[in-house]
Amino acid sequence: MLGIERRQHIVDKIKQDKKVYVSELSQLFNVTEETVRRDLEKLENENILRRSYGGAILSEQTGEDLSFLKRSTINSLGKEYIAEKAQPLISEGDTIMVDSSTTCLSLLHRLKGLKNITIITNSIRLAYDFSGSDFRIISTGGTLRPNSMALTGAGTIKTLLGYYADIVLISCKALDRKKGLMESNEEEAAVKQIMLQQGRKALLLADSSKFDKTAFVKICDLADIDTLVTDKAPGEAWDETLAQKQVKLIH
Repeated sequence: MLGIERRQHIVDKIKQDKKVYVSELSQLFNVTEETVRRDLEKLENENILRRSYGGAILSEQTGEDLSFLKRSTINSLGKEYIAEKAQPLISEGDTIMVDSSTTCLSLLHRLKGLKNITIITNSIRLAYDFSGSDFRIISTGGTLRPNSMALTGAGTIKTLLGYYADIVLISCKALDRKKGLMESNEEEAAVKQIMLQQGRKALLLADSSKFDKTAFVKICDLADIDTLVTDKAPGEAWDETLAQKQVKLIH
C-alpha cells in the first residue's frame, strides 16, 4: 500500500472514530510504529488531525467531509452573493463543466434564462434539480459518493476526458496563498483536476470561510484559476498574491 493510500485510510478511520492509536494502526497496515507516526505528522501539518500521546484525534475544522445538506446551510447568504457576482461571467451558448459544490449550484439557478447552455457535471443533485430546465445536461456517470451527491472514479474521469468546455465552475474545501486549492477527499479532487484540464477558463467560487485554511488533498495552484469570485475582500496579502498569479478577483 502506498503512503498516500495509507494516510487516506487513516483519515477515514479517524473521521469515524474521532481518534486513532499508533499501535493499532501499525498492526492494521503491517508497518512500523515509526511509519505511522510519520503519517500522523504529515496529516497534522495539513490540519487534518492533532497528535496526542499514543495516537491522534480529529481536527474537526478542516478534516470533516461535510455532507451536501450540511454544506448547503453554511454561509448561504455568502453563496447567493457569489452567485450574483458570477452570473455575468456566463454567456448564452456556453458549455460549462460544473462540480458538485453547493456554491456552483446556487449560480446555476441564476442561469435558467440563458439559451443553449450545456452543463457537464458529476453532481446528481444538479442533474435532478435542472431535469426540467432548458439546459442540455450531460451526467458523467461514475461511482456515487452519497455524502456529497458526487459521482467520482474512473468512469467519471473517462467521460470528462471526452469533452471540452468554455468554462469550468468549481469550489473547494480550503484555499491558501501558498498551497493553492484543496479538497477533503482524493476522489473529488481528482475530478476537479480533470475538469480544469478540459476547460478554456476556470472560475473558482469560494466564500470567505475557505480562505487561509488547509484541507487534505491539493487540487491545483492558484495560478491554474482565471477568476476567483468570493463574498468578502480577502485582504491586501491576498490581493497581492492573486495579482502576481494573474487571477482576477471579484467580490
